[in-house]
Amino acid sequence: MSNVLDLIGRVLISSLFLVSAFNKIFSIDGSMNWMEGFGVPGFLIYPAIILEIILPIFVIVGYRARVSAGLLAIFCLATAFIFHLDFSNQMQLVSFLKNIGLAGGFLFIVANGTRDWSVDREKKYVRL
Repeated sequence: MSNVLDLIGRVLISSLFLVSAFNKIFSIDGSMNWMEGFGVPGFLIYPAIILEIILPIFVIVGYRARVSAGLLAIFCLATAFIFHLDFSNQMQLVSFLKNIGLAGGFLFIVANGTRDWSVDREKKYVRL
């Protein structure tokens, strides 16, 4: 049962990034303009999209999940403190807290790793 819950948790925490990358791809100009409004160069949207696709997939399948989760935690914290510090706007406060919460979830993966249903699981050999 813990393997099922572990996999479901990895899918749920990662799905937000896959949807976000999809939205950025189909609204690239708007995303670039939004970033530039915060003083962040618009061309950084491309590495952000790549990170939002590759790292969550690695977390889901359990390939280098601890490293990927650590990078996603840093990404979430950076996003929270760069783009969501206007606490007078209720939506920005919610987005800030969402990113902080996601970072915490990814740090949990960094600390505990994945269960048996992952690419990097330790192989259990039986000695004869």
